[in-house]
Amino acid sequence: MIPFNKPCVIGSEMTAIQQAITFNKISGNGSFGKKCTNWLENQLTCDKALLTPSCTAALEMTALLLNVQPDDEVIMPSYTFVSTANAYALRGASIRFVDIDPGTMNIDPKEVARAITDQTKAIVVVHYAGVSCDMDEILTLANSHNLWVIEDAAQGLMSTYKGKALGSIGHMGTLSFHDTKNYTCGEGGALLINDPSLSERAEMIQEKGTNRSQFIRGEIDKYTWRDVGSSYLLSEINAAYLSVQLEHASKIHHDRLHSWNQYNHGLLNLQLAGKIDLPTVPNPCEHNAHMYYIKMKNQSERYQLQQFLDEHEIVTATHYVPLHSAHAGKQFGAFIGEDTHTTTESNRLLRLPLYYGIGEEAINDVVNKIQLFFQP
Repeated sequence: MIPFNKPCVIGSEMTAIQQAITFNKISGNGSFGKKCTNWLENQLTCDKALLTPSCTAALEMTALLLNVQPDDEVIMPSYTFVSTANAYALRGASIRFVDIDPGTMNIDPKEVARAITDQTKAIVVVHYAGVSCDMDEILTLANSHNLWVIEDAAQGLMSTYKGKALGSIGHMGTLSFHDTKNYTCGEGGALLINDPSLSERAEMIQEKGTNRSQFIRGEIDKYTWRDVGSSYLLSEINAAYLSVQLEHASKIHHDRLHSWNQYNHGLLNLQLAGKIDLPTVPNPCEHNAHMYYIKMKNQSERYQLQQFLDEHEIVTATHYVPLHSAHAGKQFGAFIGEDTHTTTESNRLLRLPLYYGIGEEAINDVVNKIQLFFQP
């Protein structure tokens, strides 16, 4: 069987975890946590990186940092994971879902422009499959309306837009280290702060609303409750595992890119024959091979291919059910404009197996079975 995903394992993770245990410090913000945040700050050139228990937690921190209130509106794509919306719904905001660009599956800046009102506080973009949104257009809109920009870059570590790392372009960015991501620690995430005015408060929110981080650095003689906050720390055990992944980020990156390119080359003839559509990567973008997907003609044909591959022990997956169609989506938000592409494209999309070390033989098998499906 070819599984859809295998969590990335380099081989020295257990050694790092044992070291964390030996150091007698396994709660958050220890030496391994610092190693990871230093790597992120240097690699991504952000003002501050904070490790969190998940990307969900990092998104929730952005809502707290922006002081999102019940009268506020937040614009985002409907084609995203529920955490993108939940972070702001938890603060009482009204979610304004908008349509996507069918080529990249990313938020359409033209639809964002139409959704802005006097109550709009922020635009949340999602870099789907590690391929960047049109950040120039998004930032132009945000600047003209004095709006915050949050990058949900859960899938985007090691991807860039015009040479800038995803997550480092808006006011804040978030990353995921879930076991389905390119770089993982099982469960984990990071908040990237690109506006220095937010950094000190972000530390407090991460540490239950206290100034404990300043105390640890010796800047104050005791710490106290200063703000709202919660326990948004990643444990040292997880950070130790993650540190190994980040040390080998280039190796993981090139392995996945090789596999992605093999898929793209092997399936190109089907796109040229009008049988399927392959992923689109615009010129300003360098992607990280987070996923490889194809698009069928419709939902019915997608189901048939998925069943065919399952019979040949190849596990595939669909993706997001648009949030505006969900029960909670209707309760906490509304779709603004026409749903021209979101639902149609989500019904066509099928994700193929892709993970570190999948190997050429497995990818050739998947490609050959897809070719066989389309034979008359």
